[in-house]
Amino acid sequence: MGRIGNIINRKGKQDAKRGAIFTKHARAIAVAAKEGGGDPEYNAALKTAIDKAKADNMPNDNISRAIAKGAGAGAGEDYFKNTYEGYGPGGVAVIVETLTDNKNRTAGNMRYYFDKNGGNLGTTGCVGFMFDRKGQILIAAEGVSEDQLMDDALEAGADDIITEEDGFEVVTTPEDFNMVKDVLVEKGYEFVSADVKLVPQTTTVLSEEGQVKSMEKLIDLLEDDDDVQNVFHNWEQA
Repeated sequence: MGRIGNIINRKGKQDAKRGAIFTKHARAIAVAAKEGGGDPEYNAALKTAIDKAKADNMPNDNISRAIAKGAGAGAGEDYFKNTYEGYGPGGVAVIVETLTDNKNRTAGNMRYYFDKNGGNLGTTGCVGFMFDRKGQILIAAEGVSEDQLMDDALEAGADDIITEEDGFEVVTTPEDFNMVKDVLVEKGYEFVSADVKLVPQTTTVLSEEGQVKSMEKLIDLLEDDDDVQNVFHNWEQA
């Protein structure tokens, strides 16, 4: 199974955790609305947060409530953004982006997850230089013409199109991500995922079964934590 197939499989498993996923999206939407206003036409961060929520089938009523909560003057809890960097088993580089109302709780949880799964939490910047922030749109291969996608994506402003075993990766700058994504949506493309991500410059392969299991457990624990918004790593999964 290729990388895109792995992502589809993982998203299927996450359906059972839909309530927790909606909580994460609601928090991200509320914070984006609080910081930049409640109109996604003039707030790129809010538009991205809404699009991600819709991709996970979050109901429109939930999205509207989250926007109202964030945009209301003085409403809602105060959330703090923080980024944690460290190493998983076998030296895998890991970056975790969080949104929390209790920084001490989140810091303790992060250290526990890493320590209990063969890794260690590092200092800010210890692995960040190994990643580049890029817009990344993944499209499954079925029913998609590579030549047509390349023409459409490059015309829309994409930087690159990478052909993979089971699909395509459209790469953009963070600034052009929403523009390229909107054009491809208008042309009828369906996405496996679409987001601005930290993309590793190089990858790490784990050959020992114990390390693979520990890395899987670490990722699961991080993604299941309500305070965690995004998990990035350079583990090349077989």
